Amino acid sequence: MHESSVTRQIVQTVLQEAEKHGAKKVLEVNLVIGKLSLLGLEQVKFVYEIFVKGTIMEGSKLLIEERDVLVKCNSCGYEGQFSYGDVSGYQVPTVPIMTLQCPKCEGTVEIVEGRECLIKSLKLIGP
Repeated sequence: MHESSVTRQIVQTVLQEAEKHGAKKVLEVNLVIGKLSLLGLEQVKFVYEIFVKGTIMEGSKLLIEERDVLVKCNSCGYEGQFSYGDVSGYQVPTVPIMTLQCPKCEGTVEIVEGRECLIKSLKLIGP
């Protein structure tokens, strides 16, 4: 469950920023989490509540914006959503390795958005 370690880092970062700005209380934390980050949003919310107990973040509102995946095809120039495809010949026992394919030309695509996990904004009460 990597949600725990990622969320712990988020809380630590917010607390450092709050301290830098002399905040007495954190009211709101806004995150952007991409669908390919493989983070469970409900798990992030659950462990967030655990990690903020006893801090100036306790009682703060956690808002999460889930970001769709955006890809770009270097072959045909397509930008947008994608389709999944099998990488034939490469397999972990019983688990096929998947690749992202361009829906127009079936070429391999580059991920532009959708892997991120970032703090978008904070609402703080100052000194």
